Amino acid sequence: MTVNNLKNQKTKNSSGNIKRVLTAVVIIGAIILILHRLGVFSYLTLENISRIREWILSFGIWGPVIYIILWIAACVFFLPGLPVALVGGIAFGPLWATVYSSIGSTLGATAAFLIARYVARNMVEEWVNKSPQLKKIDEGVKKHGWRMLMITRLVPIFPFNVQNYVYGLTKISLTTYMLVSWICMLPGTIAYSFAGGSLSQGGDMKQTFIYLSIAAVFFVIISLIPGWIRKKKGDVIDNV
Repeated sequence: MTVNNLKNQKTKNSSGNIKRVLTAVVIIGAIILILHRLGVFSYLTLENISRIREWILSFGIWGPVIYIILWIAACVFFLPGLPVALVGGIAFGPLWATVYSSIGSTLGATAAFLIARYVARNMVEEWVNKSPQLKKIDEGVKKHGWRMLMITRLVPIFPFNVQNYVYGLTKISLTTYMLVSWICMLPGTIAYSFAGGSLSQGGDMKQTFIYLSIAAVFFVIISLIPGWIRKKKGDVIDNV
């Protein structure tokens, strides 16, 4: 291949990257505008949990679909996940909330992963280049594979929404990413779903106590996981 051909190829690649980034920015901007118009951003606070519940249930049989979409939006646009997780338990009960939250959070994390890998790679690379801490995710995946993903899911080392994007830059496969993320996020999903469910029981103190007890058990499990991982994989955590 001649020098001119190489230059032309680089120009085409650069142009293609710019187009992908611009496309991502336009799409993301349009979705943010729509969510803002719908009032989603103003709803997503702990104080507005009852309003979020009413809004979701107003869609009737489509409520679970709207809830899953809300989870995806929370993951992609860095919205607070705690109100979304709690409102699921209030709106659908803890069992169905666990199912819907598990689907929504996994799809949301996967959406951010795919955006970083195929659409907004340059933008995410800039985030990583500006943060030596985030570079450790890529280094960890190279050394430890899926175990790095497991650790960062179970131990609060990096913000959840940020790491979804950063993993899109690593060599971890999509299937592995989805499966490990789903399994490792499940204890927290159960805990928050049952905690939310306990808030919807009104005067039924027995059911409230049962739900709170189940939530407490999983919160305790979650709190013990970092210590267990440190014993088994302390070298990995210490290098992050």
